[in-house]
Amino acid sequence: MIDRDLLLRATVGLIAAPSENPPDDTRAAAEVAIRLLRAIPGVVVTEHTKAEPVRNVVAVLPGARPGKRLVLSGHLDTYPAGDPSRWSVPPFAATIRNDRLYGRGAADMKGGIAAAIAALAALAERPDFAGELVLALAGDEESMGTSGTQFLLDTVPAVRGDVAIVPDAGSPAVIRFGEKGMVWLDLAAEGRAAHGAHVHRGDNAAERLMEAVRRILALRDWPVDAPASIREASAAARAVSEPLGGAGEADTLTRITVNLGTIAAGISPNLVPDRAIAGLDIRLPPGATTAAVIAAARAAIADLPRVSMTVRVAWEPTVTDPTHPLFEALRRSAARVLGTEPVLNMRVGASDARLFRLAGIPTAVFGPTPYGMGGGDEYVLIPELIAVAETIEAASRDILGG
Repeated sequence: MIDRDLLLRATVGLIAAPSENPPDDTRAAAEVAIRLLRAIPGVVVTEHTKAEPVRNVVAVLPGARPGKRLVLSGHLDTYPAGDPSRWSVPPFAATIRNDRLYGRGAADMKGGIAAAIAALAALAERPDFAGELVLALAGDEESMGTSGTQFLLDTVPAVRGDVAIVPDAGSPAVIRFGEKGMVWLDLAAEGRAAHGAHVHRGDNAAERLMEAVRRILALRDWPVDAPASIREASAAARAVSEPLGGAGEADTLTRITVNLGTIAAGISPNLVPDRAIAGLDIRLPPGATTAAVIAAARAAIADLPRVSMTVRVAWEPTVTDPTHPLFEALRRSAARVLGTEPVLNMRVGASDARLFRLAGIPTAVFGPTPYGMGGGDEYVLIPELIAVAETIEAASRDILGG
């Protein structure tokens, strides 16, 4: 049975240990997690660091006999709290108002980590299951995970499980089985500086860049033949998933999207800029590959003189077969806790779940609904935190045979 006091204490303690990324310093949050985990009987806790100040924590709870290994994965880092004026409460005070628990990371994803810790503690009270339950807490998720979860997967054998559950921000009403891939592109255009009154003497890099950006944005119309199972799951989940994820989510999940995230040029309106730069985020569904998208982007701007493109990030789409027993265990457990069965769907945003899938590990994302994620007054609903913890406990016993 979930210890609700432990669940709340863990959430409050983790929020009170700032771990904003940047600077990606998870030392204080890792120390809080270690104290909580070492108080649980039978749990072996180790700390792992690739590069300071990113601290990662792994906790292992062995069962009563050999069996499968289930990994619960969480990230300790958060978005920066940002401008304090956007908050009606201190961002690191973990303020409780009625059923809401406020604070940076409440939903993304210190609440989910606390739910995993509470589930681990519940299994430790009755460790009659087979195999072992592992909790992997990493930093660096908001900056792609190379010093966090990827480092743990590469160096800590206990983190390579038979299956994994990531209690990241989402909704108890939706179990996520896959994520779109991503490509981040940097564009740069070179020109010739001149006074704005003497444009005949200059060559405007900003205008050249605008044309390059226009052509990359046109990749939004690039046809993608997403697998039928993905299209069908998205359509079936739409009535439940879109009210949570926003109108248009189903369409977004099955097509290429391009976001112009940054753009800069020049220093004054009356000067012709000689250099302009832009950064774009491309998300691609299953059925498309990063190689094909990058090749299409290069081809789109190939005839533009003095324009260059650099690939900063490239991750393939990742999917676990939605018929995998992992999802049935989660659905059964969630139905008992919630009184209604969750739907299965893809996830719009990226998470460390992709790293487990790329390592060949079937992975589900199941966590609380985020409110104010990335902005001010981020909060999570306490009843949802309890429901997530109870579902993870029940699903863990189901998967491990307890």
